[in-house]
Amino acid sequence: MNFLRDSLENIGDFDEIIDVRTPLEFADDHIPGAINVPVLSNEERVIVGTMYTQVSPFEASRVGAAMIARNIATHLETTFADRPRHWRPLIYCWRGGSRSASMNVMMNMIGWRARQLEGGYKAYRRDVVASLEALPPTLRYIVLTGHTGSGKTRLLNALAEVGAQTLDLEALARHRGSLLGAMPDVPQPSQKSFDTSLIGVLRGFDPKQPVFVEAESRRIGLVTLPESLMTSLRGATTCVEVSVSLDERIDLLMQEYGHLLTSPGQFRTQLLRLVPLHGRAVVDEWLALLDGGQHRELSEALITRHYDPAYSRSARKILPGMARSIPFGFHPGAQDLRTQAQALLALTSPAGRSGSATAPQASSGDR
Repeated sequence: MNFLRDSLENIGDFDEIIDVRTPLEFADDHIPGAINVPVLSNEERVIVGTMYTQVSPFEASRVGAAMIARNIATHLETTFADRPRHWRPLIYCWRGGSRSASMNVMMNMIGWRARQLEGGYKAYRRDVVASLEALPPTLRYIVLTGHTGSGKTRLLNALAEVGAQTLDLEALARHRGSLLGAMPDVPQPSQKSFDTSLIGVLRGFDPKQPVFVEAESRRIGLVTLPESLMTSLRGATTCVEVSVSLDERIDLLMQEYGHLLTSPGQFRTQLLRLVPLHGRAVVDEWLALLDGGQHRELSEALITRHYDPAYSRSARKILPGMARSIPFGFHPGAQDLRTQAQALLALTSPAGRSGSATAPQASSGDR
């Protein structure tokens, strides 16, 4: 290994990870824990790239080197001014090229024990993609199914609180998964950033213990789940069908989509996207309910005429194991969800699965 380079395997040996790519590249995705200290700004990189193709590689390199030198000098006087004598940073750019090499050389001339990541972000990305292919089949999943409004996300959160391993894909995707599932003022991550978050969670699981996860389609909003994970979920041997009364589902839908109910213009736009599925006449009925402030009636109509038929069409195709799923009555509006989560843990344990196939219902006091 070159004296000034290091590999992904040793990434934990460093005091700090420095990403010298542009802010736009960093925002798209980066190694977890890295800080962004760009040696070229977004605009400067465009200038250098344009010169490279339209003028000459030599002129682009000359101008780029001057920009990089000025930016490194600024960073040394500001961002890195308080770093100690024996500080050990790991530096990377897109593919371990001149941007990270320039910072690396300067830092080592100063006396810091800096290293350049072999292959840069590109090597890291290859590792993420390979891990997303290899890791999902090594885990055992318990898949939560159930109609929209069944509170599966609340159940996942409660399971996590009582010590279960949970994979909340919608939280990672920052989207509730349905056509109306975009979260208010919360942009979804890029596909690469989602992949980085997902592999970070998967690597933290104990393969000896099950992972509770909600059934999802391949796409959650704008991000796509890796095929290896989808194959593993479809092959899950334990499925739990979460059942909730219609009234409770309506209550929950009104809570979770309250931001749309209070923004009728935005909700109208979303409902109009359903015209190809349901026809203009049906959607006009829903728009009339929205305009009339009949939010409960609108929520019920969406559940019974949009979400439930879609679930019936797709659920058993996505999860063949649903035919032998464990039924579980759930009350997502109850104050104590932990007790219900503990009941599900007991039901899905080896001892529970060998006993009764009917889940215990929450007591009337939990309703």
